[in-house]
Amino acid sequence: MGNTINRFDNFLMPAEWENHSATQLHWPSNKETWPGRRMDRVEEVYLTIIEILHRYEPVILLHDPSVKRAYLDRMLGTRNINKKNVHLYSVPINDVWARDCGPIFVSAKGDGSAAESQFVITDWEYNGWGEKYPPYDSDNKLPEWFAATFGIDRVQTGMVLEGGSIETNGNGVLLTTESVLLNENRNPGLTRDEIEYKLKHFLGMEKIIWLKDGLAGDDTDGHIDDLSRFMNRNTILTMITDNEQDINYRALQENYEILKMSTDQNGEPFHIITLPLPHTRIEGTTVDGSEYVPASYANFYIANGVVLVPLYDKNHDDEVLALFGEFFPDHDIAGVECADLVWGQGSIHCITQQLYGLDVQMD
Repeated sequence: MGNTINRFDNFLMPAEWENHSATQLHWPSNKETWPGRRMDRVEEVYLTIIEILHRYEPVILLHDPSVKRAYLDRMLGTRNINKKNVHLYSVPINDVWARDCGPIFVSAKGDGSAAESQFVITDWEYNGWGEKYPPYDSDNKLPEWFAATFGIDRVQTGMVLEGGSIETNGNGVLLTTESVLLNENRNPGLTRDEIEYKLKHFLGMEKIIWLKDGLAGDDTDGHIDDLSRFMNRNTILTMITDNEQDINYRALQENYEILKMSTDQNGEPFHIITLPLPHTRIEGTTVDGSEYVPASYANFYIANGVVLVPLYDKNHDDEVLALFGEFFPDHDIAGVECADLVWGQGSIHCITQQLYGLDVQMD
């Protein structure tokens, strides 16, 4: 049984490329996110992701009790999946966005390494991206569920924060956006300085780099994991577009200029690389009425030995896969077609959450 702890110092949030115990996923069951036949297509995307991912690390697959175990067994059986590496848990969930409501682990070792470390779950509040999509109460309870189920200590932070809104190099630098963390729909009672203090205190950060706005069609108000991500401790990938008529042109250029002027915890400039934004305008609209989706190559996920990269645009996909191969030579690079997934306004990084300190075995 995990304990609730109050004293919290000398902890550090690891970079995503540190070795994981497992990956958290939620089987899709919210028919408002993917209505009708879209749910069938998204289930196939999930099966593809699970089929790839479970070869490299265990998958903790949560499913709402409305989804029967027999159905999941049958679906998993349609693919080449070793079910011993996919651990199913029936627990109330509201939707699939594990990144935003799942536990954010920090290491007590204090040097950013996930090896031989004690881990603690930081339990942030989750309010459905500013109360846009109630109910979200079941998702908000998941960090507590993980702590109790796996015997991990937990600290409550008293602040709304989604995992997709932060990105770290594992060396004390954190990227985020003003459009999310300073939004009145998250923490209206906290100032910018107070938010920075909590990020530094609970996640072990030394420096916060604030970008501005996110992508059109991003109902999270502009998560960082659709904009800019660390490829290693001193390299940042950021999305751009050369089309000045693109709805995202101004925001992406402004963020790019901020990154070029930014430095790490030692005052050294970052190496900034860019990728073109794939086509984000869709025919018709999404469930919330947007004619844009937050399609972005920045929404990749680094797992143990593999990088899962979302694919959207035949004009750029090969360039993207080659870039990831260059930066992660010790990982396999797996491209996943994500047009159906991102229609629900999130992609691979949004539906995954890396887990540490769990006693979960690979077959």
